[in-house]
Amino acid sequence: MSPKENSLFHMEGSLGQVSVDASHPSVVVLSSSLLTDRMLRYSGWAESLGKSVAMEVWATAAVSKSGENLDEEALPVSPFPRVGGFREFPHNYLRRLNEFTWDYRLKAPSRLSMIQNIRNRSHPAHIRALQIPARLMAWAGLHQAFEGSLNRLLLAYSRSPETAQRLRASRPAVLVTTGPCRYEEPAVVAEAINLGIRVMALITSWDNVTTKARIMFAYDGYLVWSEQMKRELHHFYPQSREVPVYVVGAPQFDVFFRPRFVQSRADFCRAQGLDPSKPFILYALGSPNFLKEYHGALAFAQRVQRGELGDVQVLVRPHPLFDKGEEAKLLRGLGAGIVVQRTGDAGKALTARTQDSNQVKEWVNTFRHAGVVVNFSSTVGIDAAICDKPVVNLDFDPEPGQPNQALVKDVNHLWSHFKPIAESGGMWLANDMDEVVHAVREYLAHPDLHREKRRWMAEYVCGYVDGKCGQRIAQAIVDFTEHSRIPNCDATSAI
Repeated sequence: MSPKENSLFHMEGSLGQVSVDASHPSVVVLSSSLLTDRMLRYSGWAESLGKSVAMEVWATAAVSKSGENLDEEALPVSPFPRVGGFREFPHNYLRRLNEFTWDYRLKAPSRLSMIQNIRNRSHPAHIRALQIPARLMAWAGLHQAFEGSLNRLLLAYSRSPETAQRLRASRPAVLVTTGPCRYEEPAVVAEAINLGIRVMALITSWDNVTTKARIMFAYDGYLVWSEQMKRELHHFYPQSREVPVYVVGAPQFDVFFRPRFVQSRADFCRAQGLDPSKPFILYALGSPNFLKEYHGALAFAQRVQRGELGDVQVLVRPHPLFDKGEEAKLLRGLGAGIVVQRTGDAGKALTARTQDSNQVKEWVNTFRHAGVVVNFSSTVGIDAAICDKPVVNLDFDPEPGQPNQALVKDVNHLWSHFKPIAESGGMWLANDMDEVVHAVREYLAHPDLHREKRRWMAEYVCGYVDGKCGQRIAQAIVDFTEHSRIPNCDATSAI
């Protein structure tokens, strides 16, 4: 399919086909994950931006192999350009050295914990050995100079000639990446920088600055959720202090405020195979690449089946990026009161997955109607807080033998993004499955317990909790195209 044979990308509202108008600056938005795909489609972001500028989305998931449209409402979207990888040496090798150098220079608790609990166990010896020169470079204050040289090396290596060709033809005023920490999008960003096209980065989630690998390249502007994320960005990426940083809120949660996604409890429960007359406990799973959380879901479901929580039900929700149906197989046979959702497109690559409006409605109402949410240190705790649902957070490794117990404790009590939430008093930290059962029982009896702290959690993480974050992103991008050439402009004053 040719890049010019645009499909249509559904979004909230009924904007219709957006025509290119040469009198407006043009914007290209990159999307390589269902997490940002659904922001564009359902938060009002694309609709608001399309009223002011001619825009196009380059997406990995919006177009199927057959070129079929996801929905009939419109926004120009093109297939994501083909991208390749860096050479293992010198590019990836030096990138790892750079990451270690900044880790030891900044001494960020989250990153040092990951080195100790994850990377030292998974990395081969020749990668671990990079920590020695990294410590020396950090001590000598060479971190910024080295990163500057590395970025010049990375920019000189073209990972996507197709991108260069397409950008030369369209010459957008601004390119917006929604995945600066991912594999695909930095390849497109590099070509834009080399062509002199201004680039903005949406920091997709609240943990990205403090836990993810170093963001490649310096951007001309940034979009973040909250003032806390802005402070972290300035600390980890000093260059960001010299460019506009827009605090816009968390657009993924806008759907919780949209009437079109509201469903009655009776209709939701019937669709899920649940009894509307009984409360259900939501057990939300994270990435299986991090912890084997399904052990906790299985143990909790068995407790429920033994009647330890009375006449209640359990709804297990896999992470939509990692749902392969394995949880359903593990929990099959435990009884009618144990239900496992299907949240992802099993068999599809992660970048090819997306969610239609029915799946978004299911996500929203899963949290709206849950009695209590059980999880481990996940953003779903914020989903629950927005819906004023009590949260039980695991403070132990549920896997038999607890091989990751130290990591769990670090995430809850050391990691920069989650420690303030875990220790806020807005969620119940459970040290074993007995305490999980006790906490759920207490919350079912007293759902208003810790309500004020839950509200604080949502506001601290999201910045804004009003359903208008997509509109703020659109306003920020328009403002950036008009004012970002002004040195040291006040980026937040226009929002």
